[in-house]
Amino acid sequence: MTKNAIVQKQNMAKTIAMDLLVDLIAGIAFGISVNVFTAPNHIAPGGVTGFATLMNYIFGVPIGLMSFCINVPLLLIGVRVLGKEFFFRTLKSVVIINFSVDVIVPMMVQGYVYTGEKIMAGLMGGVLMGVCVGSVLQRGSTSGGLDIVGRVVRKKMPQFSIGKIMFAGDFTILVVSMLVYKNIESGLNGLICIFVSSKVVDYLLYGMEKGMMLYVISDKAEEIAKEIMSSIVRGATMIQAEGAYSRDPKKVVLCAIKEHQYPEVKRLIKQIDPNAFLMVNDAHDILGSGFNDMNAD
Repeated sequence: MTKNAIVQKQNMAKTIAMDLLVDLIAGIAFGISVNVFTAPNHIAPGGVTGFATLMNYIFGVPIGLMSFCINVPLLLIGVRVLGKEFFFRTLKSVVIINFSVDVIVPMMVQGYVYTGEKIMAGLMGGVLMGVCVGSVLQRGSTSGGLDIVGRVVRKKMPQFSIGKIMFAGDFTILVVSMLVYKNIESGLNGLICIFVSSKVVDYLLYGMEKGMMLYVISDKAEEIAKEIMSSIVRGATMIQAEGAYSRDPKKVVLCAIKEHQYPEVKRLIKQIDPNAFLMVNDAHDILGSGFNDMNAD
């Protein structure tokens, strides 16, 4: 066996070991969220976990087992569309996370449940779920559930976004939870849990500070770019363009800024050219000088 082959096998072993460790930590976080905060306080946090929580309340079926039974057919459907690597990575995570929910965490907490304010149960449940999902996504896997459905539907019908598909599923579970628990508060706390979880996932994947991407079309593009570089201390790129109708040559200023800088940039552009055409996009994970380090893990 060559030296390169040995190094590759060692790196693969390290990657697998790290994946398993992250899945275990994520599973414990998820299990605490479900067993200590959400399920005991009648909170069904959307998706497959929310459905499993409701089945546990009605029929007593273990939440982890129910989630696993739902995820396996979803994975079998998704394997043809999303590939074998996605299947095995997600199956590994699903097994470890749901085993943690039903076996590991109940042994750890010894029946302890949070009995304080239900809104706090929703908040803490959301934080821990976000830690689980975000950590698993960082390793190139998923925790299963509606994410699989969203990816499959998106492949077949690109006009539907994954976010909208997942929102539809989560919303349905929240409505059903209010009927099952006969309590509007359960649905509202479930909504809080989902919202907090999504924010934690975004933080883990993209960092705390969001960026923005600006496109400015103006007859005074060079002046605007110069002012952005001197006043805002941000780089700018000039793009040569042409009006589709008029065929007039145009210059477009392309600039990445941090979110808190946008009001000042907007004021500056308006001051130089009130007739400028401005397009703004949210930008995540901007890498390079003045933003996140390209080489950082």
